[in-house]
Amino acid sequence: MRIRTETGAGKHLVSLAGRFDAHEVGAFRLALEPMLADRECTIRVDLANVVFVDSSALAEMLRVREAMTAIGGRLVLVDLSDPVRVILELTALNQVFDTERTSAGAPARASAAGPGGAG
Repeated sequence: MRIRTETGAGKHLVSLAGRFDAHEVGAFRLALEPMLADRECTIRVDLANVVFVDSSALAEMLRVREAMTAIGGRLVLVDLSDPVRVILELTALNQVFDTERTSAGAPARASAAGPGGAG
């Protein structure tokens, strides 16, 4: 997995690409550890280029979310790839994590019930 970080005043972006699994959790933790000292900040994790995520990765993201909440911060998952979105939905973690889509992210899909109602 490739990890790229960008940090700024109170805002951090971590972009991941590749497989996010048990073998990569340590590198993810090392990349985010300094950010966890920044109280009341927001960490955005860009998952647009993640092709696989396992339970170890989900557990680590939950750990980071809890750590951020404890210091008054926020973890936001950004631009979920389809594999990540499906796993979050299947595990109901899409109800736990804050997510957002940026304008640079994948194009929005029309919902089954479009603007006109039934679809």
